[in-house]
Amino acid sequence: MRLPRSTPLPFQGHLRCAALVLAAVSFLAGVLHGATPRPNVILFIADDVSWDDLGCTGNPSARTPHLDRLAAQGRRFDAAYLVASSCSPSRSSIVTGRYPHNNGRASELHQPIAAHLPWFPALLREAGYYTALSGKHHMTAEPPEAGAPAAAKPFDHVDAGKAPGNSGGHANWVSVTTNRPKEKPFFFWFAALDAHRDWDGDKEWRPELYGPKHDPAAVRVPTYLRDDAATRADLASYHNEITRFDYFVGQVVATLEREGTLANTLILVLADNGQAFPRAKTRLHDSGMKTYFIAHWPAGLARPGTPTASMISTIDIAPTVLELAGIPAPATFQGVSFAPVLRDPAAIARRHAFSEHNWHDYEAHGRSVRSEGYLYLLNHRPALPWQGPADSVRSPSHVALRAARDAGKLTPAQADVFLAPRPSEELYHTATDPLQLKNLAADPAHRAAKIRLAKLLADWTTETGDTVPAKLTPDGFDRETGVAVRASDASKGKATKAAARGTPAGSERNAAFINAPGPR
Repeated sequence: MRLPRSTPLPFQGHLRCAALVLAAVSFLAGVLHGATPRPNVILFIADDVSWDDLGCTGNPSARTPHLDRLAAQGRRFDAAYLVASSCSPSRSSIVTGRYPHNNGRASELHQPIAAHLPWFPALLREAGYYTALSGKHHMTAEPPEAGAPAAAKPFDHVDAGKAPGNSGGHANWVSVTTNRPKEKPFFFWFAALDAHRDWDGDKEWRPELYGPKHDPAAVRVPTYLRDDAATRADLASYHNEITRFDYFVGQVVATLEREGTLANTLILVLADNGQAFPRAKTRLHDSGMKTYFIAHWPAGLARPGTPTASMISTIDIAPTVLELAGIPAPATFQGVSFAPVLRDPAAIARRHAFSEHNWHDYEAHGRSVRSEGYLYLLNHRPALPWQGPADSVRSPSHVALRAARDAGKLTPAQADVFLAPRPSEELYHTATDPLQLKNLAADPAHRAAKIRLAKLLADWTTETGDTVPAKLTPDGFDRETGVAVRASDASKGKATKAAARGTPAGSERNAAFINAPGPR
């Protein structure tokens, strides 16, 4: 079989390793003489990819050679969690270092960040970094109030990352890397549209670059999906997009290697939320809220190749990057730096990770905390099913589940997709129940753990100003079909605009102006 163009030959690998060693030695020499250059930083974000859908995180049918190589030569974080399994709320929290409800209306999908909150790329830019965003943006800010100063510009360069034959958001990553001003350190926010539905990677596939497409017969089917031809084809297309994302990450890394700038470039790789399949995206369970997280930094990472079990949250990215760049973190950041974990994989950055789910196509209000090996979940809309976002509901995989449900053939794991009412409290011991299928909330043997985690969540709710508004934003799509719901105009018998949005969580307590981080 012909190798993809990006596959290195054996002797090339040795040359690259030697080059990295020399670059690292030079960097360390600079440290000893007090002339340490500030690190470059690249944030690679995939769209809708679950934590265990890479080769290096245990998926035997995934083909991600470049990400696997970064993990093998860097640091794999095995306890990395998102604060929202929802596209724009997740990204907005990364860029501000704050929980979704502390970002104002941005806690809900497609809504803007409060105007007064700084974005960490803007702080890097003000400190002399060249900053660029290429690919999916999906972050906006409210306009400043009358008389207030305009927000600082976060990016010197912004583009959608598309080109003829490539609508995956990564078409310009190499050119942005190559054409940057060379006299400045750089920060790149490289955000793919892969692997967001609807899949476009199949029709844009280039086997000479990406290798063969994934074989539906060989994909791993999650327990909560039906193992049929339609679902397997759906999963294969999804994995094709992950492989395409992997290829373009590899192209950027190869460019940095050729330039000799890879050694002092911190690369962070993650996803904004879980896969757009039933019981994944928008869930507070690991299938939606856990993310793969890879850090690669030859000149600054101790014990490369050693994974870490240290817990981190994606709101920790902002304070970490600023610390490494020598920039003071603003008071608005609620995350904590995980720079110590880059130096020592046994270091502890945080002991608790909190997440939330607000409106994403459907009315919702859920909160969770991970601590002591448990996941505790509180659902304030237990009467409603948690079927996943509208694009997942329209998918072949969901249609297959719906048909099996109607035929009475669902397994308990699959039936959970449609469960209503749901428990208002859920408790899972994640090490022994990685799919979170056995709810221990009513188990006397785990009562003490539930009490401790419930108090942690209550303390976090109080300290960060979270609330459960009486009127939440209602469903925008039908929960059975994923078709958009419109408010009916009875007098004309026509569909009109969608129902108005409700009250965002935390707004009654002005949570956008609360900086307290809660327990960490």
